[in-house]
Amino acid sequence: MLLTATDAGQIALEFLMAEWNVLEENREWFVIVNSRLIGQSWYIVELAVEGFPDRWYIQVYDTGECDLDYTFISPIRGSEGYTNLTDLPHLVAEVLVAERNIR
Repeated sequence: MLLTATDAGQIALEFLMAEWNVLEENREWFVIVNSRLIGQSWYIVELAVEGFPDRWYIQVYDTGECDLDYTFISPIRGSEGYTNLTDLPHLVAEVLVAERNIR
């Protein structure tokens, strides 16, 4: 495999930023939590917003492509409110609100 865990993490992060049209100044809020090789041909990359329990899991194949059907998991449901998002930039908070509401 030519793709490293670091490469896969960066590819997944760029994929998520493009998916949500996150501006450059807001990208620093998103972090790569983990990137692990599964089998011989793909990685599972775990992404998060710094300091929040919400997680995205994105498959990155050895071709550098991401699976479009990523997984979002959060212990916080949309119906539980959003008071914990007040210190985030507006766009980052919108991403979390949208993902939590979809679940």
